[in-house]
Formats: sequence, C-alpha cells, structure tokens
Amino acid sequence: MDLRVLGERLRGLRLERGLTLQQLADQCEVSVSMLSSVERGDKAATVVVLDKIAQGLATPIAELLAGQSDGRVIVRRAAEQDVADEPGGWRRTILTPVVPGVNFEWIRSTLPPGCDAGTFPAYAPGSHEYVVVDTGTLTLTIGDDRYELKAGDSVYFAADVPHGYANRTAAECSYHVAALIMRSRRPG
Repeated sequence: MDLRVLGERLRGLRLERGLTLQQLADQCEVSVSMLSSVERGDKAATVVVLDKIAQGLATPIAELLAGQSDGRVIVRRAAEQDVADEPGGWRRTILTPVVPGVNFEWIRSTLPPGCDAGTFPAYAPGSHEYVVVDTGTLTLTIGDDRYELKAGDSVYFAADVPHGYANRTAAECSYHVAALIMRSRRPG
C-alpha cells in the first residue's frame, strides 16, 4: 500500500466535501493528529481507523483504497454514484469518480415539471460548465440572461457568474452538466 497515494486520496475526498481536518475528525471520531498523519502519508492507519474515516466521509472504504493504483484509471460503478434528491423533487447524480486535485464533475439532473432548482452562486474565476439537454426543455439563467434549451441543445458558459436551472414546462426535463469548478486549496 502506497501511504502517500492513500493520503492524497483521503485529502482529496475531504476537500471535495468541503471539510476541514477538525470537521472530519469530529465526524469520524479519529484525532486530527492521526488524520493529518495519514493525509501526509506518514502513518499507516489500521482497517478500523480507515473504516471510521470512510464513514465520516460517507463513502465506502473501497473508495478510499481505490486510489492505490497509479491513478490513471478509476472506475466508479453505477451503485457507487452519489444521488441527491433535492427540495422541489429534482434529482442530481454525480457520475464521475472523485479524483484528488481534479475539479471536474459530470452530473445528470432531472427536473420534474414546473421545478426551479434555484440559483447557484458564481464559482471562482476559471470555472466552466457545459450543459446538454437530454429530454424536455431547460431554462438556464446565466447572470441576467435567460436561455431556453430543448432536447439535443447544448451550451458552454464561464461559471464565474450566478446561474440557475429551471423546468418551466409540464414535462420532465433531464440534462447533463460537465463542470470544471475552480476551488480554493483550503476549505472555508
């Protein structure tokens, strides 16, 4: 087991979830000192400690250990995809594996009829989104501009402005978002 690769994987998963070392330590009941040592690759954690960390990250322990290859291929099975059922009935599925140091996500979203998913804040400069509509009609708001996209339509935009997704029709809307979201290196 390459402790450095494991540590990078752990740190990447923690940062993807926006957690500080202290927050994760509180969630998984492992000391900050131990977490920090594991992230740096200085200590080999026991299986029990790794399981606690995985539970604190709400991820299977296998995902922590998945980074033990050279990192060139990471498979994320359908059963491992994160699915979030949001208020208003819309559903997001994160299709891509978490890769430490890579801020790319591919998301499939489904909006029921009349659903407004809300407005997302501007991301850091250098962030980008590509959207492709599979079914239905999506109303995409970028800053003060509004775009109506139908099945098969796609759009690119710099995501450093507030943007929102809505389905203003009587039929379900399904779309994909490929996002490169720049984030600060430190949570908070």
